Amino acid sequence: MEYNSLEDIWQNCSELGRVYCNLTRNVSGDYRHSMIDEILLNILGPKRSSFCLPVSIAYLLIFITGVTGNLLTCAVICKHRKMRTPTNLYLFSLAMSDLLVLLLGMPLEIYDLWQNYPFPFGEGGCYFKTFLFETVCFASVLNVMALSVERYVAVVHPLKTRYIVTNKHAHRVISAVWVGSLACAVPNTSLHGIYYLYLPERVAESATCILLKPRWMYNLVVLVTTVLFYLVPMTVICVLYMVICCRLGHERRQPQGTLGKNCSSDTSWKIQLESRRRRQVTKMLSVVVLVFAICWAPFHVDRLLWSFVTQWTDFMHGVFQYVHILSGILFYLSSAINPIIYNLLSTRFREHFRELICMRSQANTLRGISSVPVSKVLKSSSDLMTCTQAGDSRQVPAFITSTGCWKHEDQTTNV
Repeated sequence: MEYNSLEDIWQNCSELGRVYCNLTRNVSGDYRHSMIDEILLNILGPKRSSFCLPVSIAYLLIFITGVTGNLLTCAVICKHRKMRTPTNLYLFSLAMSDLLVLLLGMPLEIYDLWQNYPFPFGEGGCYFKTFLFETVCFASVLNVMALSVERYVAVVHPLKTRYIVTNKHAHRVISAVWVGSLACAVPNTSLHGIYYLYLPERVAESATCILLKPRWMYNLVVLVTTVLFYLVPMTVICVLYMVICCRLGHERRQPQGTLGKNCSSDTSWKIQLESRRRRQVTKMLSVVVLVFAICWAPFHVDRLLWSFVTQWTDFMHGVFQYVHILSGILFYLSSAINPIIYNLLSTRFREHFRELICMRSQANTLRGISSVPVSKVLKSSSDLMTCTQAGDSRQVPAFITSTGCWKHEDQTTNV
């Protein structure tokens, strides 16, 4: 059983426990030690979770998959210059957030499953644990939101991409995301600390990393963070992707003959190729967002339940225990599933993943049979300006300029 505040501990400390606290003053040795163990069991609950083994196995599988996949994602983006687009820079930042929670947060979580108390890492370890989880929570949702805004600009306002959606701008946004996440993690971190029971002297075996400040402060922090860092971002993201889907659907429904009137057949083919690539990227990122929203919903439900439910019954405790386990598994699963999505829905990521995993000769063969990047197919800008000036420009896709010609390739689709 886990406790998040001093009120929970003292509520569970029965009159019998207080009698034990007085009796231990006059006993010593093994008998005293066994009495203390019984007191800790009555007050703090069992040291080991009843679900420790199956949950640990699930965490181990998630750990191996997530660390491998996110390292491959970071390696692909770092190794290939053409993969360093604004979209991929946000994916790189998201992968770093996932690696932090898997490499640093999951071991602490597994330790808690096998030994709820005593907490062995001291005051600094307690602050670090709380600070880490809060930071990656905020950084993940802000990265996803920045990624969605970038995709919205690239699809709905493509002529602004060369000025707004740039690597330099992405670096600034990512820096702001991490600085803001670190700052927003401070309030909840400051509310926690190490608590000891005194029987009557301090019992080292009772060390727990829990909420030390008044419960109302924690409730306020949880409510604000849930609204500002989940409900509002997810609402904005849903609206953005609805607009994106409407724009892409409008482009897809356009008669292909319209393009033939305004541009040469070669340029028309390149326009259609670029349009398909844009749809592929948007599809992949929309799946990433959807999975993120599903995986993080139980996490926030878990926090809200523990914060605002005041009258607990045995049935409610049982339900909450399953919600807590599910929220933990989905929380870590969200840090491991993104590379799988990239591999399934992105041709370039899949190709580069294979290149890193397989033999170099096999990678060369794959590169030989794979599709050529759009940037290598394009001719010079003078060749692209062979489009006729006649025709209804409203029927031309959004990445065509107002003159009816294709002057700018969407570099954000290089994923």
